[in-house]
Amino acid sequence: MANDSSAKREWSINDFEIGYRLGKGKFGRVYLAREAKSKYIVALKVIFKEQIEKYQMQHQLKREMTIQTSLRHPYVLRLYGWFHDAERIFLILEYAHGGELYKVLRKSGRFSEPQAATYIASLTHALAYCHEKNVIHRDIKPENLLLDHEGRLKIADFGWSVQSKSKRHTMCGTLDYLAPEMVENKAHDYAVDTWTLGVLCYEFLYGAPPFEADSQADTLKRIAKVDLSFPSTPYVSAEAKALITQLLVKDSAKRLQLEQILKHPWIVLNADPDGTFPK
Repeated sequence: MANDSSAKREWSINDFEIGYRLGKGKFGRVYLAREAKSKYIVALKVIFKEQIEKYQMQHQLKREMTIQTSLRHPYVLRLYGWFHDAERIFLILEYAHGGELYKVLRKSGRFSEPQAATYIASLTHALAYCHEKNVIHRDIKPENLLLDHEGRLKIADFGWSVQSKSKRHTMCGTLDYLAPEMVENKAHDYAVDTWTLGVLCYEFLYGAPPFEADSQADTLKRIAKVDLSFPSTPYVSAEAKALITQLLVKDSAKRLQLEQILKHPWIVLNADPDGTFPK
């Protein structure tokens, strides 16, 4: 299952023993499954063709599958292959035992600086790899990040990703994490992912995204103005605030580069180089 030939062979539902449901989304469900011969544990994402056609998502799904299958990185969830029947499309995905980072964050309220720095460093490594492959993710958020059995972070959802060397114009992603250039309907590039690292770093440390407001319109205004403020708390260091400030810059060309993030004092001091948390 884990080898590269898995995407090339013809799979069917009969090749898998289906376990309990892991989650449910707009277009389908995700189940724990085991490949019958090898006993290899995977997550099987079941997508209903009727829903995909109803929302005209065929092109987007095909693009997502093509991009994710091509990526091989320790912090990117593997898509091993796919198959379909008359009504459903099945994606064979790496199983992330720790579940959504979103749920972990909500349960703990906020992360310690070592935990937050480890996740930001892991994400930075993964995004640097994606950007080398000309892939812009465009929807990094806690719900799209999973944890494996060792606590290692995995980027899981490539639904809004695009493979392109040129600037893009599609407004996409999730409100709280949109970069100013998207909010203002300007062309965007890889720097939208860098912006999101700043939003996530803030959310990991304070428990809420930085531009949250009572209405969507107010959130968009705050993003456009980069209306950034830091609550007065003793548990977030000046170095962490400095990194966030260097990432949440309106001019995308002036945001900290990914390789600079990894050299930042806060990351160097706090991040676990193995990407695992907790020990």
